[in-house]
Amino acid sequence: MSKSPGMRTALGRVRGLGSAREGTDHFWRQRLTAVANVPLILFFVGLVVSLNGASYAEVRETLANPLVALLTILILASALYHMKLGMQSIIEDYIHGEGLKIVLVMLNIFFPIVIGAVSLFALLKIAFGV
Repeated sequence: MSKSPGMRTALGRVRGLGSAREGTDHFWRQRLTAVANVPLILFFVGLVVSLNGASYAEVRETLANPLVALLTILILASALYHMKLGMQSIIEDYIHGEGLKIVLVMLNIFFPIVIGAVSLFALLKIAFGV
């Protein structure tokens, strides 16, 4: 039983690329960040719970730990990238006006960068006590 080639070109079948010429790359990046987020978010939730009711000095001391700071930075990077990928899929699938789609895709690129930069700045400021 052979599969029907469908609407793909011969070159597209050979390269394994879909209509957006990305193939399964977007799919795998989203799944990879989802898998990475599981232990990272569990760590982050545990960190937040353990710091519940702690003083500013205790929180600063905890965030000043290089391992905690590094894991927090990884959480930020992975979660924001995962969010960007998910929103990109939603925008591409459900927004049909080309002008609005372009604006939303641009905002979807800038938003995680801004949130990540502000969060990273706040984390480093707290960790280094500046």
